[in-house]
Amino acid sequence: FKTGNRRMKIRRKILKQKYYLNVFNGFFLALGLMLLTFGLWLSCDRNNLFSVLFSSGENQLLAYISRMLLGVGSVIAFTSAMGFLGIVKEIKCLLVTYVSFQILVFVTQMAILVLIFIKKEEVHNQWNNRIDEVISEYGNESLAEQEPVWNILNAMQHNMECCGRYNVTQWEWNKNKENSTQIPCSCTKSSLKKWFCDVPRNSTYSMGCEEYLNTWFEKNVLILTAITISLLITQIFLITLTGQLFRNTKKNNIWPNE
Repeated sequence: FKTGNRRMKIRRKILKQKYYLNVFNGFFLALGLMLLTFGLWLSCDRNNLFSVLFSSGENQLLAYISRMLLGVGSVIAFTSAMGFLGIVKEIKCLLVTYVSFQILVFVTQMAILVLIFIKKEEVHNQWNNRIDEVISEYGNESLAEQEPVWNILNAMQHNMECCGRYNVTQWEWNKNKENSTQIPCSCTKSSLKKWFCDVPRNSTYSMGCEEYLNTWFEKNVLILTAITISLLITQIFLITLTGQLFRNTKKNNIWPNE
């Protein structure tokens, strides 16, 4: 009778642990898919300034970031699927493998979080330098392959009603104008579809785009950081609960023989 009672208590614990594990594992999968989507967005979307700026030239920063996110997201999706099977079927070898992958992903996520904080300023500086480079190259007929970047810069200036990174005077650096007084048509309310326009300086957008660009950059860094921290917290619960489930499953297999 005591053995049966113990077995019943263990089964109740197992069912409760399986329920919470499946909930946290679902949350873990959702966060992993977010990372995967973030990586796909960076590598495939050619309508956002960050992707276009860093997908050309010698700087391979975008490729490294997107590959890392795609890799981690894929491993999380695989680990989560394996976890669901191990939890539902109470397969001990799958539970051990699941915890091993969780620890591996946990260490990787910690490394990503450290990299975000260490490299954030460096990436931000590269981002600003690349924008300055685009402004100096803008309209150069020998760099026709850069037109997608210029079009996105135009769209940003026109939609945000800003001009240059810090203000309109930055366009004085550009040597591809017919005369020194010209500025991009996107720095005005003009709807002309050409690179430069002859307009009075007082009819241009005076504010620079830096504030908008910094807000966009900080927002995306914050999203990535929030996803990473959420994953770390979720994994702590998952590793703890999986260990408890493994022990109780082992006990459940012992009691019937006593």
